[in-house]
Amino acid sequence: MTAPNRLDTFSSQRLTLSYAEWGDPSAPPLVLVHGGRDQKRSWDRVAARLAKTYRVIAFDLRGHGESDWVSDGDYGVMDHVFDLTSLVDMLELGRFTLLGHSLGGNITLRFTGLFPDRIEKLIAIEGLGPSPKMLVERQSQPLTDRLGNWIEQRRSLSARAPRVMKDLAEAEGRMKAAFSHLPDDLIHHLTETGIKTNSDGTVSWAYDPAGMGRSPADITHDDFVELWTKITCPTWLVYGASSWASNPAEDGRARHFQNATVTLIEEAGHWLHHDQFDDFMDQLDSFLGS
Repeated sequence: MTAPNRLDTFSSQRLTLSYAEWGDPSAPPLVLVHGGRDQKRSWDRVAARLAKTYRVIAFDLRGHGESDWVSDGDYGVMDHVFDLTSLVDMLELGRFTLLGHSLGGNITLRFTGLFPDRIEKLIAIEGLGPSPKMLVERQSQPLTDRLGNWIEQRRSLSARAPRVMKDLAEAEGRMKAAFSHLPDDLIHHLTETGIKTNSDGTVSWAYDPAGMGRSPADITHDDFVELWTKITCPTWLVYGASSWASNPAEDGRARHFQNATVTLIEEAGHWLHHDQFDDFMDQLDSFLGS
């Protein structure tokens, strides 16, 4: 794995967030946004390839990696969009290319809909959120049930402490058990960069477990879709053929985009850029024209 050229921090809403850079600082910028329970260094393999052409930048979302946690455990998606805006404005990026995975894809779609003139090209890996079927099921619940469930979920998540493991080896074993199809060197890297060491020498995953809930204060799904319609740049919506996520070319969501291509990566799940790295990177290079 190729370590970043530079590690630094930036401020956003009184939080200190961590970011990394790879490649020539004078090259065209490309920003990577990771998903939930992940962190910036999970992009190392992708960044190393892209750094041949781009100035690559990845940051730890609030509540993840080496970035600050919020005091109340409330991590709204629009707060992550604000953090992304803070980063690219601080770096004075102007126009840039944007790539996000899962929650990160959701963040990048919102940012691009808000600031379409700033994005050269957009890649969203399974970032459109719940399928139309899931949304219908969710909306069929009475409002009081939905809000009551949120309160119970919030109470449960707020009481959840980070998992404590004896050492890196135990954490690596858990990672291997969950992703047995990935090569050992990648499992080691994802584990080593995805944990933090506690004061007693034990380790825990480097994310706030309280942040896994869904806030009722978020924008509506219709507002999210409206942002999709504002995106003007070439857009690649990429999905794993074996993932739980719904294919937007089949469920109708792709029609809301002006200039989007939908692709399935065979024999890949939700973490498709790890599952089929070479195939993903070859298709990404083709999309980017690099």
